[in-house]
Amino acid sequence: MNKTNVLKVGSWILIGCFLLINVFPFFWILITSFKPSAEIFGDTAFRMLPVNPTLESFRQVIAEKGIMRAIGNSFIVSAVTTLYVVVVASMSAYIIARFRFRGRTLLMGLILSISMFPQMIIVGPVFNMFYAADMLNSYWVVLAYSTITLPSAVWIMVTHFKRIPIALEEAAKIDGCSPWTILWRIVFPLAAPGVFTTGIMTFIAAWNEYLLTFTLNADKAYQTVPVAINALRTQFSILWGEITAATVVVIIPTLIIVLLFQRQIVSGLVSGAVKE
Repeated sequence: MNKTNVLKVGSWILIGCFLLINVFPFFWILITSFKPSAEIFGDTAFRMLPVNPTLESFRQVIAEKGIMRAIGNSFIVSAVTTLYVVVVASMSAYIIARFRFRGRTLLMGLILSISMFPQMIIVGPVFNMFYAADMLNSYWVVLAYSTITLPSAVWIMVTHFKRIPIALEEAAKIDGCSPWTILWRIVFPLAAPGVFTTGIMTFIAAWNEYLLTFTLNADKAYQTVPVAINALRTQFSILWGEITAATVVVIIPTLIIVLLFQRQIVSGLVSGAVKE
């Protein structure tokens, strides 16, 4: 076996080990969700397959724990956040990418620095603002979600807008197109991969958000999936069977989205990485 084949085999072994390490936790969650409570602990805790598989944990979280209501709340909050952030980020990124103004570099630095703030720092001020505006326990939490999703969305969109040749916009102006027509008919369609990638990443970030919705929405009627899963515990124990079952149910929507649109996501990420 020559050196090239050895490197190829070694690479495949490393990739296989990497995939095994990353996939194993999801596999363990899946098999645990089908185990009865007696098999999750004790001598049978480390069995790869359940001896007496059951759907009781799924029945509990779906029929009694209200996980479907939490999924519905997550869909509403994530979808509205995605729409809001994509629109605002697109407008902001287009201005930053196309117009020359003093302090543009400083502005981009400030946007990046905001995305680095720990959430614990902003939770207090955000809670005070929501309390003063009487917006606690409502879907207005989407406004708070923009603090964690909007900065990265602007950065992604600026990269994609810079790739669009300005000559196209100048030609459209000569043809009599208004600025809004140029934006909606020329710029946005050409930046579609970036817009799509921004939307998917924003949706997933909003779907997984825990701290803000836990703080701002104490009412169970407005709790999202991460908060609902965290509530699957009693005073003295953690309901691992129900937690794993709820995790499997919750993963399915985001997994379907990623699998269906993985090409668009990769295309959007890669297309902004090369300067032409």
